[in-house]
Amino acid sequence: MSFDLGPALLFCPADRPDRFHGALEKADAVILDLEDAVLPAAKAAARINLVDADVDPARVIVRVNAPQTDAFAADLAALARTGFRTVMVAKAENPDALDVFDDSFSLIALCETARGVSAADRIAAHPRVTAMMWGAEDLVASLGGTSSRTAEGGYRDIARYARSRVLLEAGAHGKTAIDAVHIAIDDLAGLEREATDAASSGFRATACIHPSQVAVIRNAYRPDAGEVEWARAVIDAADAERGVFRFRGRMIDEPVLRHARSIIARHG
Repeated sequence: MSFDLGPALLFCPADRPDRFHGALEKADAVILDLEDAVLPAAKAAARINLVDADVDPARVIVRVNAPQTDAFAADLAALARTGFRTVMVAKAENPDALDVFDDSFSLIALCETARGVSAADRIAAHPRVTAMMWGAEDLVASLGGTSSRTAEGGYRDIARYARSRVLLEAGAHGKTAIDAVHIAIDDLAGLEREATDAASSGFRATACIHPSQVAVIRNAYRPDAGEVEWARAVIDAADAERGVFRFRGRMIDEPVLRHARSIIARHG
């Protein structure tokens, strides 16, 4: 089972059923959230909303509470009454805890604590994990910090390390990597920079928290006309060459050709 949703994954609180259809209309997939976006007192109602939801399961991800919480079992009971089978596991830390899901489920492991990032290699190896995501704010909180970003707006070193580690472990195990949300909703320029970097680095999708962020993410993941023209041209040139060759002043070898193929794949 593979993960083929994206690139723009929009979070939607599960206690707001009035937003479910609108979120699906705006994004490539919606993440119905039973965890941080829902207050403890509203979680029971959110689970009822999940069971009653009349939305396409193929484009829905359900974020459940962390396995180490009391809410996790209740989330699983609600899931069992639905057709939703793509599940984001919040604060994933122990791959053994994922064994509770049977083979019908496709899991997105959200590594957003110090323990989760430390165990990213073992989590990525779990057979039911199809994608890995990281989170900055919970990570820094788990370390006793106060902010994932500097005053200039960029990620602190620890957040950049977590991002890189999750991306690397996902790639090493053949799993999809999903980049974290950009919580500054009005900072679309910053989101564009980070989503562009994510796409170029190997992430396959970026999560978001507001509909205004969807178009920015889609554009960032879509190669521009110049990139597509170069990719097609260099692949055509490779058909007439053997081994390493020169193309438009650049050395071309197999890794560069793989970059070109990735551009064509993202172009669709």
